[in-house]
Amino acid sequence: MKEQKEVFILGIESSCDETSAAVVRNGREVLSNVIASQIATHRTYGGVVPEIASRKHVEAINEVIGEALRQSGVSKSRLDAVAVTYGPGLVGALLVGVSAAKAFAFGLNRPLIGVHHLEGHISANYIQHKELVPPFLCLVVSGGHTQLVSVTDYGCYEMIGQTRDDAAGEAFDKVARALGLEYPGGPAVDRLARRGNPDAVAFPRSHFKDHPFDFSFSGLKTSVINYLHNEEQRGETVSREDVAASFQQAVVDVLTENSINSALRLNGKYIAMAGGVAANSALRQGMEKEAEKRHIHVLYPQPVLCTDNAAMIACAGYYQLRKGNLSDLSLNAVPHVSLPGRVYSERSESL
Repeated sequence: MKEQKEVFILGIESSCDETSAAVVRNGREVLSNVIASQIATHRTYGGVVPEIASRKHVEAINEVIGEALRQSGVSKSRLDAVAVTYGPGLVGALLVGVSAAKAFAFGLNRPLIGVHHLEGHISANYIQHKELVPPFLCLVVSGGHTQLVSVTDYGCYEMIGQTRDDAAGEAFDKVARALGLEYPGGPAVDRLARRGNPDAVAFPRSHFKDHPFDFSFSGLKTSVINYLHNEEQRGETVSREDVAASFQQAVVDVLTENSINSALRLNGKYIAMAGGVAANSALRQGMEKEAEKRHIHVLYPQPVLCTDNAAMIACAGYYQLRKGNLSDLSLNAVPHVSLPGRVYSERSESL
């Protein structure tokens, strides 16, 4: 890595349905963060269609990268490295970003850095909170993942807890569909729940004695769907607002309880939140309320940095560059890959 005061990283993200490119200075200052969203396209289908997503990425990638460079005011020659999401995600979508990043890095003779998507989400907190440094606990909660991760150093992670079935965001999407809400389901449930009573319906909260920091949302999701079906069969009028609020509160309760308890066990002073569900208003309020009682600080990125974006990838890439963790042109898309670090079974006896 160059011995210089300023380091500029070009980040590229295309793991699902957002094509994004960003330029970040010194790992924490966002100079540009361009996002081309496909939400309007996929809303017609009620979810992401992988083939369409890939085609949209191909159409957008060059323009998005060019716009990110233009907005940043940083010329190609001043870039120090190119960071790109290599997984997990939709394989076709990932390939678009990886291919573009490899071509860019090769053409400029710059280092290429493959970034794990979840590491990017965790790193979004470094952008939002300049004072944040490891170690800290991070709740990663999105459509595809729900994990409690101990961040022991930049790029070093230890799995503390994870979902055993559905991710929280997946449960939000399926409950939203059952309630007749539009895609994406998470924000739609959040908006509807604000008008409902969170104590109206006693939906279940799952807990595990063997691994108390694990999650499960499949039973909760099924309980909501069965409740709606049974009430309809009885001819009862169902308050969608109350169902949304009660479901959301159940999710918030489990996420908050496990996060607080694991932070206490680790003697942690900070709980960072990351991923799309981290933008949920009830989760933020609930986590802050419970953490304050125990003198734990809660941190989360602004909403645009919670959803998929390239600034978080550039940030993660910066810290990998500092450690000399580089990729080569054999880098490929990996649709299913765990967050690098110690796995759950290795840490179970240490907690």
